[in-house]
Amino acid sequence: MAIVKKYSARVLKIFNSNDGVYTLEFKSLGKPFKYDAGQFLHLAIDEYDPSTQWPDSRCFSMQSSPGEELIRITYAAKGQFTNRMQQGLKVGSEVTLKLPYGDLFTQEHNKINTVFIAGGTGITPYLSLFTDSSFIHYSKPILYAGFRTKEMNLYAGELEKAKKINPGLDVHLVYQDKDGILDIEKIFNENTSNSSFFISGPPVMIKNFKLTLISKGVSEQNVLTDDWE
Repeated sequence: MAIVKKYSARVLKIFNSNDGVYTLEFKSLGKPFKYDAGQFLHLAIDEYDPSTQWPDSRCFSMQSSPGEELIRITYAAKGQFTNRMQQGLKVGSEVTLKLPYGDLFTQEHNKINTVFIAGGTGITPYLSLFTDSSFIHYSKPILYAGFRTKEMNLYAGELEKAKKINPGLDVHLVYQDKDGILDIEKIFNENTSNSSFFISGPPVMIKNFKLTLISKGVSEQNVLTDDWE
C-alpha cells in the first residue's frame, strides 16, 4: 500500500452542475500522485506550513483511477468547508492534498457477482475502480446508483469507459424524482447472499442498508462500506 504523502497541487478544471455539485481536477506541482483505486484524500484549502499543525481539511474519495496523471473529486456544497471550496477555489488555485487513505477494494472480497450500491456522489470511489484496468478481473459486477434527478448523474462518460473495460458490468440507475429511492430489499432479492456488497453514500443510507443485508443473512464480512466520514 502506498505511503501517505503531502502534495502541493493546483486546480486545473472545475465542472459545475446544477444544485451545487462540483467536480475538480488537480495536478501535482511536484511528485506524481500515488494511490490505489477506491482510496480517499484530505484536502486543505489554507496554506500549509510544515512547521505548524495540518490545517483544517476535508476527506474526499478519489474519482480518478490510479493510472491517471490528475486527481478528480466531486463534492456537493452543503457544509461550511465545502461552501468555502465553492466560493474560494478557482482554476489556478493552489491547495495541499494528503493521500492516500483507505482500503476499500484492497480488503478481501468476492469478485464474482460483486454488488456496488451508491447514493449520489457516493459513486465516486467506484469510478476509481471501474475506470482502472484491474476492473476486468471482476465477473458480472452490478452497480445500483441512485440520484435525485437525471441531471445529477454526471458520470455517463466514466460509466461508458467502465463498460469498455468490463463489458459484463450491469448498471441500474434510479432517479428519485421518477423511480423513488434505492430499494435495498429489491437489490438483495436480485442477488445472492454470497455476493460482496459495497455501499457508498450518505451515512444514514450506509447504516440502514448494511443492517438490512446482515438481517437477510449476508455475512458481515461481505458488506463493505465507504463510511470514512
